[in-house]
Amino acid sequence: MSVVKTIITVLLLAGLVWAASFGVNRNPIKYVRTEGVFQYLSKDEIKTALLPLVTASFFEADMQAIHQAVSELTWVDTVTVKRVWPDAIDIKIREKRPYVRWGQQRLVSTRGEIITPKDIELFNNLLLLKGPEQQQLKTLEIMKGVNTALADQSLKMAEFTINDRWAWKIKLTTGLEILLGRNEQLKKLQRFLKTLDIVGQEGVEQMAIVDLRYPNGYAVSWKPEAQPIDWSNRFSADSATSAVPGSQ
Repeated sequence: MSVVKTIITVLLLAGLVWAASFGVNRNPIKYVRTEGVFQYLSKDEIKTALLPLVTASFFEADMQAIHQAVSELTWVDTVTVKRVWPDAIDIKIREKRPYVRWGQQRLVSTRGEIITPKDIELFNNLLLLKGPEQQQLKTLEIMKGVNTALADQSLKMAEFTINDRWAWKIKLTTGLEILLGRNEQLKKLQRFLKTLDIVGQEGVEQMAIVDLRYPNGYAVSWKPEAQPIDWSNRFSADSATSAVPGSQ
């Protein structure tokens, strides 16, 4: 998705509000100014939320109600509202920043908040995160740690899943699925990563599934098109470890 970020300072509803208020309020609101860096929030959404609330006079306008109405918009993270004498209201908005997809229809922001966008397909480029309901913060923090460990080995995560029994599963952009189970997941992952110098980048790309749910090693299912690997040339007495890749 290609979106150009712009800083917007607009005068919303100026003519409409002034016309509706003229002759009724002695101190009508003539200008409603909004300011922020918007990528997903539209001016029309803000206008629709504000229109019923800014037809009162400058002194009678309910700042708390305006704050609440803007805060409830899908993409609004934080908002401040203030009167500016003699006839304006200034609104500053910070937009939520989507970080990962959460399940099939939602997103999680950088602050761990759930976002439900109108069109989830616009965010298909984001990493897919799945976890127990109401546990997005914990799942997100675990994912960040795992992602850092993978990035150190130049591996890129596409999906991270924690099921209801708290078993972990990773899917890389190569299509490789890594099963970590429910116990000592980080220890098992580190053990696998230490063998990658032996397996090599070519070997990793040929893997379909790596099952790390073993106490002293792991099992590998290879892609159908994978070429045989001559392991005898890759191992020596000095490099052998307890975490030798197997096959199934």
